[in-house]
Amino acid sequence: MVIKMNYSSKMKKTRLENGHLQKNIAEYLEISPFTYSHYETKDNIIPINHLIKFCDFYNVSLDYIFDFNNVKQYDNSINEVNSILAGKRLKEFRKDNKLTQNKLAELLNTNQSVVANYERGRNIIATPFLYEICSKYNISADYLLGKIDSPKYLNNEKI
Repeated sequence: MVIKMNYSSKMKKTRLENGHLQKNIAEYLEISPFTYSHYETKDNIIPINHLIKFCDFYNVSLDYIFDFNNVKQYDNSINEVNSILAGKRLKEFRKDNKLTQNKLAELLNTNQSVVANYERGRNIIATPFLYEICSKYNISADYLLGKIDSPKYLNNEKI
């Protein structure tokens, strides 16, 4: 499965709108400018912890950066991700869509134990898996990660 994620152009646009150089955000993320530049060019997938930190720094939603909608920031957004809540929401999503852990793992091209660890809150769902779920099922990445309580589903023609 090849996931074509759409986030790099919004990251670059957001950074430039705020007058920052790549080295500025790289310092904030505690990575090298070289590593950060690869996120903007899509040479490397941005890890979820860096993406969350980026969004919090610029006060923008994950849904906006993923180009799912044009909502830069939800009114009720918080700057923290609770891995336990995120796990519960992933499990709720899975059950609402009548997916077993194995079926979701198959959809994401991973194994059941990875999904189980996400649902237990041991790990935050990886960027490509989050993107795949949200784009396929029209669910908000910010909602799934517990950054907002509503809206749960995306209501935008971009999806």
